[in-house]
Amino acid sequence: MGELPNAVVKRLIAKHGGNNLRISASAIDLAVAAAEDYIARLAKEAEAAALADKRKTVMDADIEAARRRLGSLG
Repeated sequence: MGELPNAVVKRLIAKHGGNNLRISASAIDLAVAAAEDYIARLAKEAEAAALADKRKTVMDADIEAARRRLGSLG
């Protein structure tokens, strides 16, 4: 079991996929794993950006740069 609550991921999927959307437990587990994987990669990219600027604190710009590098921000 992941660190993200299944209920939160299920609610997000339903919100973006339609209110009447039903989601199997195994699909929720896969979505949680995918979200945790993305967040881990985002954190590593953001940390690298902060360290490149000689900071220990991740800032908004670091997250935005990480999203661009990961291809999730236009």
